[in-house]
Amino acid sequence: MQPLGEAPRRIIKKRSSHGGHHGGAWKVAYADFVTAMMALFIVLWIVGQSKSVKDSVAAYFKDPSAFQKGSSKLLKGGEGPSGTLSPMPMPNTPPKDQDKLEGQGRGDRAALEATASTLREQIHREAHLAKLEDKIKIELTDEGLRIQLVETGQGVFFDVGSAKVKPSTREILSIIAHEVGKLPNDVILEGHTDTRAYVGQPSYTNWELSADRANAARRILEPEGLRPTQVIRVVGYADRQLANRDDPLDAANRRISIIVKSQRRPPGEAVTAERRPTS
Repeated sequence: MQPLGEAPRRIIKKRSSHGGHHGGAWKVAYADFVTAMMALFIVLWIVGQSKSVKDSVAAYFKDPSAFQKGSSKLLKGGEGPSGTLSPMPMPNTPPKDQDKLEGQGRGDRAALEATASTLREQIHREAHLAKLEDKIKIELTDEGLRIQLVETGQGVFFDVGSAKVKPSTREILSIIAHEVGKLPNDVILEGHTDTRAYVGQPSYTNWELSADRANAARRILEPEGLRPTQVIRVVGYADRQLANRDDPLDAANRRISIIVKSQRRPPGEAVTAERRPTS
């Protein structure tokens, strides 16, 4: 019992505390951890990719504005900001297979460039053929190696209005056949004319003339060096693909084109056989 006259005693019980609430600091640390793991996964993914993918990713970080402006060249194999080709692999194409295709494409391009250089040298070496150098167009395109024999009003390679070849034309075609026949690439022959109407037989038009000139070139190229199956198409375009659209009557529109097709094809693209005219 509490003695009389004394003030009541207060009993204070102290409770042990484990500290106040920590707030959201742990969330910031967790977010940093997740970000670091994501960066690690991205680095590991890039390390396992082909060189083309690495180049494209590097190009993005060098100039992101190229993507923001809607440029799709980097993703489609065009020129990147650094001026170098940055082809992305085709869908469902393993990186190793993509690298192999790219290597084959570079080798094919180098072979076509070497052939073009050799043809220019051999034609230049012969004095009587060197006079025609400005009428022999040899250039590399996306399609492959294109060799064009461009006519004049007097008829340099064929008799005027005829598919009969000149002696110098036969020599040039022989040189072309000897070099192109060393390549595994397919060949396409095209004949072209200007818009001037053909004067002669009523049933013979620029369509027949352009096709006959292309086929006349084939009949020389094959025995002079091309493989029997190397020519996959012979076609006459008449005046439908003018070289000089500003002057449809320009004699430069009269030409034959020998196209050595690039072997670079998208994965999975079917190669179809094409029928060519017989002799």
